Amino acid sequence: MTFLVAVDGSDASDHALAYATDLAARLDSDLLVVQAVEPAVVDTGGDEPTSFDDAAGRLIAEAVEGAEADAERVLADAADYARDAGVAVETELLYGPPLQVIPDLTEREEIEGLFVGHRGLSGRYEGLVGSVAKGLVERSTVPVTVVR
Repeated sequence: MTFLVAVDGSDASDHALAYATDLAARLDSDLLVVQAVEPAVVDTGGDEPTSFDDAAGRLIAEAVEGAEADAERVLADAADYARDAGVAVETELLYGPPLQVIPDLTEREEIEGLFVGHRGLSGRYEGLVGSVAKGLVERSTVPVTVVR
């Protein structure tokens, strides 16, 4: 039996990892820990932009390489955590929107359940773009546990 845990380095995903690891240890199950990487546009902040040029000057595109390095660190930490608890774990870096690539992976692999934190690093944008956790519940073909 294998459980999939979606992580992003947030406190909520750490809680999901801890919960899934504890359950996997009790059930003698394996974990597959994943993180989805996609380039992001980031607003560097400040006052409301007064013009298009002002807004464009504040936006930066996060390089995929930087996102990959951050994700690899998060995945390595998650794997260490699970191994320290005696759970067999594999990690996988996914490329693309989490709401697409994570459900696709659960369909390709023999995944028994998906664990996700209730709010990830993009939580402050939930009202604008929608919750990843909510989207995974709606799209997943396996049971989803949302951990607070």
